[in-house]
Amino acid sequence: MAWSASRYTIFENERTRPVRDLLAAVPTRHPARLADLGCGPGNSTEVLRTRYPDACITAIDSSGEMLTAARARLPEVDFQQTDIAVWQPEAPLDLILANASLQWVPDHAALFPRLAGFLAPGGSLAIQMPDNQDDPFKTLMRETATDPRWSDRIGHERSTRFADHPVPWYYDLLSASCGTVNIWRTRYWHVLPDGVDGIVAWFKGSALRPFLAALDEAEQALFLAQYRDALVRAYPVQADGSVLLPMPRLFLVATRQG
Repeated sequence: MAWSASRYTIFENERTRPVRDLLAAVPTRHPARLADLGCGPGNSTEVLRTRYPDACITAIDSSGEMLTAARARLPEVDFQQTDIAVWQPEAPLDLILANASLQWVPDHAALFPRLAGFLAPGGSLAIQMPDNQDDPFKTLMRETATDPRWSDRIGHERSTRFADHPVPWYYDLLSASCGTVNIWRTRYWHVLPDGVDGIVAWFKGSALRPFLAALDEAEQALFLAQYRDALVRAYPVQADGSVLLPMPRLFLVATRQG
């Protein structure tokens, strides 16, 4: 199932806030050459452009639909369709941003040092990843997938199980090549006025995609209805009718010595 730029941007404000929090912690001053890995529809790239208006930015994504939206948004930026796992810059970079993208890429033991190796002296690798493997919205997806009506196709879906390494593991991995490694975890509480329907809408643009891709249209409707019923039991409605979606995220900023 292809990425949907229009669905992703329904919650653009919520998805973009971590980018701003991440960049606020980057110590690299006046970076000249930047990269945005997994740029999506360009919301994270736009934050980079606003913060560093004179910098040369390269942004990549594997989705053609996402890049079409990004190019319409920022026609002056060099957007490239490629896979993060094989991408490499033409010259060392002062800042590499990866906002909610590296969780989709396997083998962090090789990937993270590789990306850090692309940094110029004093450059920073700024990463934000969802940290929600055991949150109800994730576990209920997997439980719904075990229904006998479709378990033979998606009951063992693994693509939503992101790399799940402890913080000290990431510290050791990055500190081997970077002089400073700053790590923190934030839990955002997103207010969704549409109740659990808002949770379904949020993840139809991301984590639900692998489950739905293997089902026909009728089965998708049944899957989503069953998933929604499970969410109702896990996420209580607030007094104003909204639901609070807690979203834990892990942040890492690794900076090479100048």
